[in-house]
Amino acid sequence: MKICVLGLGHIGLPTALLFAAHGADVVGVDVKQSVVDCLNHGSLPFREPGLEDLYREAEERFAARARPGTADVFLIAVPTPLDQATKVSDLSYVKKAADSIAPHLARGNLVILESTVPPGTSERVVIPRLEKKGIPIGDFLYAHCPERAIPGRTLQEMMENSRIIGGYDRDSTDRATSIYQIFVRGQIYQTDTRTAEFVKLMENTCRDVNIALANEFAQLADECGINVWEAITLANKHPRVSILNPGPGVGGHCIAIDPWFLTENSTRCRMVSTAREVNDSMPNYVLHVVRNLLAGTRDPTISIFGVAYKGNIGDTRESPAFKFIQLAENEGYVIRCHDPYVGEFPHPLVNLADAAAGSDCIVVLADHDCFRTIDPAGLRVRTKLVIDARNILDHEKWTDQGFAVRVLGDGSSVQQLPPGEVMPPAALYSTDAIRPIAPSLPPSISLLSPNGRGDFL
Repeated sequence: MKICVLGLGHIGLPTALLFAAHGADVVGVDVKQSVVDCLNHGSLPFREPGLEDLYREAEERFAARARPGTADVFLIAVPTPLDQATKVSDLSYVKKAADSIAPHLARGNLVILESTVPPGTSERVVIPRLEKKGIPIGDFLYAHCPERAIPGRTLQEMMENSRIIGGYDRDSTDRATSIYQIFVRGQIYQTDTRTAEFVKLMENTCRDVNIALANEFAQLADECGINVWEAITLANKHPRVSILNPGPGVGGHCIAIDPWFLTENSTRCRMVSTAREVNDSMPNYVLHVVRNLLAGTRDPTISIFGVAYKGNIGDTRESPAFKFIQLAENEGYVIRCHDPYVGEFPHPLVNLADAAAGSDCIVVLADHDCFRTIDPAGLRVRTKLVIDARNILDHEKWTDQGFAVRVLGDGSSVQQLPPGEVMPPAALYSTDAIRPIAPSLPPSISLLSPNGRGDFL
C-alpha cells in the first residue's frame, strides 16, 4: 500500500513516519523545499521526543517530495491558519492540497483530511476540488480524521488516543478505519464527515472556555484579595468540579485558533467569543500588573523567561509572549528574552544571566521545568521583582534572596495602597504566598503549601 501525506509539519511528518514504520510505503510532500531536502538528507526539520528514532526506523519506506504522485491513500495534514484581521479560517493550503491530488486521483483511492477545518468544509470545498478531474465522489473514498496530539507527546498520543473518523459514506468510513488501525491502539469511533469536523472544534473550544473561566477567576481573586490557586485546589475537591489553571494567555496551533473556526459563520456563539476575548486579553492583564509594579521606575527593563506557548517544548505558535512583548515595547519597556527550548524567535534570545542582567522585573510566561530550579542568587538584577504567571517557581527560595514575588491570581499577598500612592516594588508584597488559614478547617482538606508549587501541608 502506498500512502501520500501532504504537509510535513508537526502532525503530517509523525503520521507519515508512523505509517512507514508499520509497513506502508510513504511519500511525504511539502511545499517547502528546505523541509524536503532536510528529510532526504537524514535530518529532521523540528524536534519532538521519539521522532528521530522513529525516522531511523521508517526511513527505508519513506521519501520526501515537493509534489504528489499516484498513491492508494492521500492524507492531507496541511496548516489551516487564522486570518487575524477577520477571525476567519484560511483554507488556502487545504485547497491547494486538494488541487494537487486531483490529477493523480484514481477510482478506489481514499482521501483523508486531518487538517482542522470549519464544519462543512469537506463537502463544500475539498470534495468538489477533488472531483474536478472527472472522478466523482463514490468512485473515490473520502474521510475526515482530525488529529489529537500535543507537542511533546505527539507520538504517544497519536498511537494511544482514541480517534474520530467521519466518512463520506460507509465504505469510506470503514476503509479509513482500517488504515488508522495500522498504528492506532486507542478506540476508533465512527461518524459522518461534518460531525467529525464539528467534534474537533468542540474539543478545543471546551478547553478554551475552561481556561478563560480560570483566567477570569484569577482576575477576580486579585480584586477580592484571594489566592486563586488555593481557591481552585479547594473547589476541585467537589466531585463534579474541575477548574483548570490560569495563565498569561493561550497559544498553540489548536486552542487559540479552533474556536474561531466554529464561530466564523455563526451569530449564536456569545460564550465562545467571550472566552477567546478573555484569553487573548491575558497578556494585557500581565502587563497591567507589571505597569503597576514598575510605576515610577525610570527606563525599566523586563526579563521574559519562556516564550514558548507551553512548558518543555520549543513551539511558539500563537504564544502569548508575542503580544506581551509587542505591548511592552510599545509602552517603552526594554525587553530581554530567555527560553532554552526555543531555537528561533523574532525577538533576540539570550542566556539566563544576560536576560536577567539589570532587570527591573522578571516575568515567567512559560512553565518550563528548568525554571523551577533557577538559583535567584546568581541573577544580577537591578530590582528584585518577579511575576510568576505560571505559579511554578520555588517562591520561598526567591523571597529568601530578597525578591518580591507576585503570583498571577494571588490577590491575598497584595497590600492595598491608597489611590495614587506608589510604594517601591520590593515592598509591595509580603513574602508569604498564601495568607494564614484559620485552624478551624477540618484536617481532611489539603491546602497549597506556601511555596505555591503543589505540595501539601
